[in-house]
Amino acid sequence: MRGGDLELGELLAAAEAAPPSESVDVVAHDLQKRFGAERVSFLFVDLVGQRLVRLAAAGGDAADPDEPIDLLGSVYDGVLQSQRQYVEPDGQGGRRIITPVTNRGDCIGLLEVTLQSADDTVLRQVRDAAHALAYIIVTDRRFTDLYHLGRRTTKTSLAAEIQHQLLPSAPCCEASQFTLAAGLVPADDIGGDTYDYTLDRDTLHLSITDAMGHDTNSALLATLLVGALRRARRSGCDALKQATHAHQAMLSHSSGLATGQLFCVDLETGFCELVNAGHPRPLRLRDNAVEEIPLAVDLPFGVAAPAPYRLQELQLQPGDRLVLLTDGMQERGAAAVDLASIVHDTRAMHPREAVRSLTAAVLAACHGDLQDDATVLILDWHGDHRGSPGTRPGPQG
Repeated sequence: MRGGDLELGELLAAAEAAPPSESVDVVAHDLQKRFGAERVSFLFVDLVGQRLVRLAAAGGDAADPDEPIDLLGSVYDGVLQSQRQYVEPDGQGGRRIITPVTNRGDCIGLLEVTLQSADDTVLRQVRDAAHALAYIIVTDRRFTDLYHLGRRTTKTSLAAEIQHQLLPSAPCCEASQFTLAAGLVPADDIGGDTYDYTLDRDTLHLSITDAMGHDTNSALLATLLVGALRRARRSGCDALKQATHAHQAMLSHSSGLATGQLFCVDLETGFCELVNAGHPRPLRLRDNAVEEIPLAVDLPFGVAAPAPYRLQELQLQPGDRLVLLTDGMQERGAAAVDLASIVHDTRAMHPREAVRSLTAAVLAACHGDLQDDATVLILDWHGDHRGSPGTRPGPQG
């Protein structure tokens, strides 16, 4: 590699030639070759979001590579939150470097490296290597269970496995127009929550749903609901047609019901078309004030009713923060949490960290014993930075 710089093409070619389970080994070999790196490892957060799991490069000598590390209050937690590289002496004459591995706002994990010396140029190249590792892992985790297996620090039930596979592979996404992040804290007896999002050329699609019941039955019901919504969305349906298809699927193939909200956000204007099927109303932070958006509430999916779903409209403005919730964020012990105050107090945080604050508060209020899944999705609307932000005529929420 010429001049000590990271040749991305060579690194990606090496990653493609290696087995998918050896992503970290490829990057470790590159850093060892160029800088004499020692103890190279990749760390990622477990499914519960409270521990880090270390994946050491082959031949590495990381201490206790299989022992999970408590995340809260650790130096790793600080790096994940700040998304800034951390450097400190390793106590043996070298330097310990911890670098975030992030792709489009999704915190995939951390790259930890020990070097005998590292100037600003080397530190920049380690950051470049971490950035490349993010893309390599995003690609390779499609072909191996290594990263899924490592995240399981506790026993996973069948219902939890089904629920996890229904969620997007990345809980956070950043684009010029928006930043979004979501989090789901499952109940001891899985309660059927899901969230979903996707982008096409002109529209951001969001959904948050709550299938009634618990354990495997609710997970199977959620599978039917999410499958119907995705099929309709991928067929080009708007929010109203997506809701109609999901409702018909529930009536035809189950005796259950589910609540949900579906949003289609115009990426140029911030204009939203949405359906609210019996779901808790979202919160909006605008101009330093938090308010509940007064959406009309239609019946849940799967409830036979003569009235069709209504397509509602909402105009987002640059600087708005939209917070979607399931009822597990409000029921029983969680009702003691002042969600609006937390939304206000975390307004300066990245949505990733605001989600963590909200779910942690609910988990603490319930003393770690949730009776229902608690799910939150936060959307920060920045506006269309590709041109002059516009608005579409229509009622404001």
